[in-house]
Amino acid sequence: MGWLWWKSGETQTRRPTASTVPRTNQPAPPSAQTVPRSRSPAASLQPNSPSPATTTFPRPPKDTLETQIALARLGISSGSIDGVNGSQTRAALLAFQRRTGLTASGELDAATRAALSVDGAPLTNYVVTSNDLARLQPLSKTWLGKSQQTALDYESILELVAELGHASPNLIRRLNPGVDWTNTLAGTSVQIPVADYPAPTAKAAFLVISLAEKKLEAFDANTNLLAHFPCSIAARVEKRPAGELHVTAIAPNPNYTFDPAVFPESEEARQIQTKLMIPPGPNNPVGTAWISLDKPGYGIHGTPNPEQVGRTESHGCFRLANWNAEYLIKLVSVDTPVYVEP
Repeated sequence: MGWLWWKSGETQTRRPTASTVPRTNQPAPPSAQTVPRSRSPAASLQPNSPSPATTTFPRPPKDTLETQIALARLGISSGSIDGVNGSQTRAALLAFQRRTGLTASGELDAATRAALSVDGAPLTNYVVTSNDLARLQPLSKTWLGKSQQTALDYESILELVAELGHASPNLIRRLNPGVDWTNTLAGTSVQIPVADYPAPTAKAAFLVISLAEKKLEAFDANTNLLAHFPCSIAARVEKRPAGELHVTAIAPNPNYTFDPAVFPESEEARQIQTKLMIPPGPNNPVGTAWISLDKPGYGIHGTPNPEQVGRTESHGCFRLANWNAEYLIKLVSVDTPVYVEP
């Protein structure tokens, strides 16, 4: 979705850019002021002791689930980990194959399986804590109700542990058939993927967003791939920018300003007729990270619905899963170029 931000006044040498169309009115942006990270998705969460290893590591992945986990540990995301060999998994395999010089098939062929290593137990046991339960809260269905909440945190333990494991809720259910998700108590042990991204060793020299392939990739100064993420793009073609943009601001865990003027179709917006400050949290409209771009109203941000990234379309911005947006803000800086390709 597009948010009204500000435009950098700097003049820089840029690649020739594709023509862009004038933007329509957009919502006001998240605040650039950082808020305490205690409300970020996994701030209080760390995996506990790993599940006992049944084989030695490293070893090749056994199945699609382990393939997705092994790719994630390299900074290559297949979206919400689900154990299903879909289009986002094939795109992630293509990114890995191109990075390693393998034949780009998008399949887990013999050469790719041999090159892709599972370096530790793919799953871990996470024990639910009382602090986790204390974070849970209903999410208001209205903008006014959201503005009156202290934070837009998780609604359920299933949502919380799924996001911790970079996973789909359906996968978490399959991994834990004996868990009653309607009455999960402190001390409950659940299995989740161990899909932590590598600690960044270099800043991104530039980003490339492919509109056709709905992906965002980060590269270092030697054009080595640092990260690959599925990405949602604008539903309306005229709101998809193409050419060279630049990062102008970075806001972890942002709030969001709801502007009713941007939602004329909304009965609630017509009744409110005033801007509302929406508090931060993983269920904030822009998720847990915001990267402002120098095209007014555009940015890269998280989402309250990570399973839908790359499958549904936004109002204009580039939408990532929260954990991918959080990793990306560690890689970029103000002025990082962003090349948007058709």
